[in-house]
Amino acid sequence: MQTLTKDRFRFGKGIRLIDDSGVEYLDGVSGTFNLSLGYNHPHVVQKVQEQVENLTHMSSTFTEPYVYEVLAHLVEYAPNWIDAGWMRDITGSTANECATKIAQKYTGATDIISLFLSHHGQTQFATGISGNAFRRRKFPNSAVPNSLHVPAPYCYRCPFNSSQPNCGFQCIEAISDQIEYASSGSIACMIIEPILGNGGNIIPPDGYFQRLRKLCDEHNMILIADEVQTGIGRTGYMFASELFDIKPDIITLAKGLGGIGVPVAAVLMQSRLNVLEKHEHSFTSGSNLISVTAAKSTMEVVSEPGFLDEVKLKGEILGDMLAELTTKYPTIGEARGVGLMWGLEIVDRDGAPDVAKANAIIDRAFSDQHLILRGSRYGFGNVVKVRPSLTVTEDEIAQIVNRLDAVLQSVG
Repeated sequence: MQTLTKDRFRFGKGIRLIDDSGVEYLDGVSGTFNLSLGYNHPHVVQKVQEQVENLTHMSSTFTEPYVYEVLAHLVEYAPNWIDAGWMRDITGSTANECATKIAQKYTGATDIISLFLSHHGQTQFATGISGNAFRRRKFPNSAVPNSLHVPAPYCYRCPFNSSQPNCGFQCIEAISDQIEYASSGSIACMIIEPILGNGGNIIPPDGYFQRLRKLCDEHNMILIADEVQTGIGRTGYMFASELFDIKPDIITLAKGLGGIGVPVAAVLMQSRLNVLEKHEHSFTSGSNLISVTAAKSTMEVVSEPGFLDEVKLKGEILGDMLAELTTKYPTIGEARGVGLMWGLEIVDRDGAPDVAKANAIIDRAFSDQHLILRGSRYGFGNVVKVRPSLTVTEDEIAQIVNRLDAVLQSVG
């Protein structure tokens, strides 16, 4: 795990953190992937400061005009006829709870399907529908009784020992089997990350989401795209659902929606699914004016003409540079990603996951190179993540990869 310095960080500028001694650290992962525009984007900072000076909080009854303005901007870019929204959350965990509540109330069904290795939040409910048992250990209330988990489309380590393009999408067949044999027979929804972030930057293969959409339609299941990590430009598209042609019924957002780390979340949906009453899902700080302002100003930046095209270009540059590292270091089994969301699969000589080395790379990057990286599965996984802010420059991308190169040389 990442070691701590005795000095404290005092300033953030762009993608850099500066400690008490004036030492700069290069943040290669956008904080906890929530600094989509870096630490101090001037437009967002200015708008938030102005709002703090004027008015910070009102009852959500009075903030509705401001919320609708943000939602209108979001749904303008949303796929699959998504035209409504809900902004009474400030975190992805409860936004995902909101989405599953909507699905259950609308369908009258109960069961929720999610993937092995998925991550949908830190509340007990969100932990329960996430795909890692170690996070539920010692917390019995996080074992959601109507939650079904199915194998992830992890092609690099296919759980069925198959390979594309002749695998027959057994990972989709496994979902069908769970519905048929392991469910209560009452399936409300499936929730899925377009790219499994915490699970290891896992990208489903071409054709997976189209088959998943068909399966959901056949069983009258609501398809929820958890875009807490992928949304608001991370992949070079406003929503990864567009990139992968997922056609979700609901999209959840948080993290990058706040631009500079301001907590905010949103749930977007087709208007037919706008079934919740205010008392069924609402939080004190939900739709507060600071969060709403951060979301509004972030959207103003990300939707500027050419902004997402630049993210795509910078993502290609980053991907090419990381791919070069795979040719130099056998410890990298695969570099996979899209846009500015990449992961390095760290393996031992036999190709097995090397968790210890992944953590050593992250620790040494911090201590020796002043480079901040993060691992998968809270340090229990073997993937090193590289996800700089969308505002990263090409020169900073080169600095990140060069420092990572130096670490890989030292780790061996």
